[in-house]
Amino acid sequence: MFAVLKTGGKQYKVAKGDVLRVEKLAAEAGEEIQFNDVLMVGSTIGAPLVEGAGVKAEVIDQIKGEKVITFHKRRRKHGSKRTRGHRQQLTLVRITEILEKGADKSGVKTAVGSNTKA
Repeated sequence: MFAVLKTGGKQYKVAKGDVLRVEKLAAEAGEEIQFNDVLMVGSTIGAPLVEGAGVKAEVIDQIKGEKVITFHKRRRKHGSKRTRGHRQQLTLVRITEILEKGADKSGVKTAVGSNTKA
């Protein structure tokens, strides 16, 4: 069975045992979380979300993505340049269970994005 979930402004098609890199979540390594924004479970399509559905996952680690370097040359003939780098903060999660019903009564912490600025 598979599910389509939404987190961090993106959609992911997942099955039990999959490992995902998602936008940073407010959870520690080893913690169990639950994604409640489920758009589709098996052949059941939500409008826009499937009621009572959820996806349980275990947080493996908080990591940083690949370094992205941007180079801006502002004006010609003047040597005005700027180089900036960025590494996106990500959370590594393993999908443990897909719930078609009863996810609201499971008692597992809901996955919430982290708004940390460093």
